[in-house]
Amino acid sequence: MPWKPFTLNDGNVMPGIAYGTWRTGKDQEAIDFAQQAISAGIYHIDTAQNYRNEAEAGIAIRESGLPREKIFVTTKWSRLNGLDIATSFQNSLKELNISYIDLYLIHGAELCDDIPSCWKEMEKIKDSGLAKSIGVSNFEVADLEQLFTVSKYTPTVNQILFHPYVYEESLPILDICKQEGIIVEAYSPLIPVTKYPGKSVDKISSSIARRLSATNDQVLLAWAKAKGTVPVTNSKKKQRLEGFVKAGDLMLTPDDIASIDEAGKDV
Repeated sequence: MPWKPFTLNDGNVMPGIAYGTWRTGKDQEAIDFAQQAISAGIYHIDTAQNYRNEAEAGIAIRESGLPREKIFVTTKWSRLNGLDIATSFQNSLKELNISYIDLYLIHGAELCDDIPSCWKEMEKIKDSGLAKSIGVSNFEVADLEQLFTVSKYTPTVNQILFHPYVYEESLPILDICKQEGIIVEAYSPLIPVTKYPGKSVDKISSSIARRLSATNDQVLLAWAKAKGTVPVTNSKKKQRLEGFVKAGDLMLTPDDIASIDEAGKDV
C-alpha cells in the first residue's frame, strides 16, 4: 500500500489519503467524480452537510461495487439550516443512505454556542455506534483545550487547512494534536500550486519534482505525508488522482522537506 493507513486513538483505522467532495458540484457530476476517485484507489470519501452533496457521495459509494467496509466515509456537522448535531447526524445518514458513518466531525468551533456541550453531543453519537469515530475540523489550540475539559473521548482527528505557507503558524496545533494522539488531516495541501504558481514553494517543489521524475502535486502530498498528516484533496481528472495515489510511494529527503519548509516562510 503506497499510503499507509492510520490507526486512530479509538482503535479504528483510517486511510492515509482522502478525496474531498468540496467544490465538486452536485447531481451526476458529483457522483462521477467521487466514483472516479474510488476507481483510482482513494477509498476515503470526505463530505459535509454544507457541501450539499452527501446524497451523491452515497450513491458513488454504493455503486462502486466495493464492500461498504472498504470505503471510509467522513461527513461533518455544519449547522446547516441551524440544525443541532443529533438531527443533522440523522439527516446525514439518510442523505448518504448508509448504515453508519466512519468519521463524524464538527466542521468548525464557531458553530458551537458552547464547545463542551457540542462535544458531549458528539460523544452520544459515538456511543450509539452509528459513527465509529468522532473528531473536529478547524479547531485551534484554545478550542481543543475547551473540549478537553469535558471529553470522555479525545477527538480522533482535527481536519485543518495545511500547506507549506501555513506550516509555521500551524505548529502549535500540530504539537497539541501530537500530544493528545489526534491525527491531523490536511485539507487544501496543493494551494502552493493551485493558488500561488511561480512563488517560492512552487519553485522548490518543481525542482524536487524534476529530480524525482514526479509532479509538483506529488511532491506537496509527499511533504504533507512527511509531516504526519492525512491529505484531503481532489481533482476532476483521473490521471491526477492516480498520481495522488502514486505519491504515497514518493520519498523526500530531509533536505527536501527543510527546503519546502523554508520556502513556505515566503508567501
